[in-house]
Amino acid sequence: MAALKTEVELDDNEKDDVPEDEAEDLNDSTVAAKKKKKKKKKKKAGTADGPHEGENENERPPASNTPEVELAENVGDGEGEKKKKKRNRKKGGKGVTQTDPPSIAIVDLFPDQVFPEGEIMQYASGKDDRTAKDRFSSEEKRALDRMHNDIYNEVRLAAEAHRQTRQHMQRWIKPGMTMIQICEELENTARKLIKENGLQAGLAFPTGCSRNHCAAHYTPNAGDPTVLEYDDVTKIDFGTHINGRIIDCAFTLTFNPKYDKLVEAVRDATNTGIRVAGIDVQLCEIGAAIQEVMESYEIELDGKTYPIKSIRNLNGHSISPYRIHSGKTVPIVKGGEATVMEENEFYAIETFGSTGRGIVHDDMECSHYMKNFDMPYVPLRLQSSKTLLNIVNKNFGTLAFCKRWLDRAGATKYQMALKDLCDKGIVDAYPPLCDIKGCYTAQFEHTIILRPTCKEVVSRGDDY
Repeated sequence: MAALKTEVELDDNEKDDVPEDEAEDLNDSTVAAKKKKKKKKKKKAGTADGPHEGENENERPPASNTPEVELAENVGDGEGEKKKKKRNRKKGGKGVTQTDPPSIAIVDLFPDQVFPEGEIMQYASGKDDRTAKDRFSSEEKRALDRMHNDIYNEVRLAAEAHRQTRQHMQRWIKPGMTMIQICEELENTARKLIKENGLQAGLAFPTGCSRNHCAAHYTPNAGDPTVLEYDDVTKIDFGTHINGRIIDCAFTLTFNPKYDKLVEAVRDATNTGIRVAGIDVQLCEIGAAIQEVMESYEIELDGKTYPIKSIRNLNGHSISPYRIHSGKTVPIVKGGEATVMEENEFYAIETFGSTGRGIVHDDMECSHYMKNFDMPYVPLRLQSSKTLLNIVNKNFGTLAFCKRWLDRAGATKYQMALKDLCDKGIVDAYPPLCDIKGCYTAQFEHTIILRPTCKEVVSRGDDY
């Protein structure tokens, strides 16, 4: 799930290898023939520098799994990748085109089963300025990369399903829709694209659609009449997975441009965290960098100026198979642990900004639940609890779920059983996390892989 809440003191101060040149021993006639053929193809495409025939300039085939690719600039605003070659997110290697709205599974869009890489970033140089370059060019590190190609490819499949789902939702969502309508459209679309298959492929946690002062962990329960308003600031946070390899990625949706500075601040802070993250980087360094950027912004709302604060008891986190919060936390304020990031770890880098106090607390009706990953066997006396636990194990395992999903799985009259599982520590409840009423909160989040050769922002898209 999106946010990992921590306790705080309330009075704290605030490229496959590049092809080689043509061999020098080609005779002049061969070279001339090649030049003539190349010139003829360019002319047919329209311009010398334009796209080839039948190819959109914004398209490219799925990237290879090797690190020899064009690097995006390590810039804090995260826009570097947009200046690079845009990926073909809608079309597979053999011309299969996605529908609108999207309904074709990603595995069917890419018949070769090689899925697009995310944004590739070189690690920032440390004490030894050669460290990053050595990693990117090291044959040993490339070999380690290749050893994990299957894992990376699974995550990229989940990421592509996430990208296409959220981009559809960004066009589809309008004020006046109910939150249940929005969540059902998103979840139905994602299930088609990920080709839901039990615990092997599907949604990784419930759709968060937290509004305004609520920062995270709100999704509507059955019968919730809440309607999306024009002036709402909504955090759309959902996850996809393949074999437990989770994409945790979120964005903030607004319609009123008066919130643009808040959205900009949080996007900038998230991209800063991504830029600073890397192998052997201390987690506390990332938090300090995020806070510095976040709190350099302010926003004027209705004639009053508000500083934008990092929500200091929310964090990013490491991710492992079927475990969304797997032990390490990535703070978004200075301080915290000096624990370092390590090679081949997966992280959700997420930041939350607020015009309020910058601290969240549990509030409102709970909808999010998750089985305790480390909980040993506990005997149950109630038959209803045993039945519900079987449903949870079969449909969700240790992935998060919500009451709407229990309804979908066929569970009935489960309130007492769910409370019993929570009381025994078998299942944990994750209530909505809220700042003070009347304030506004925003969130952006990406999943990154600390590959041996490079840092891959696997969930990056053309949208954010």
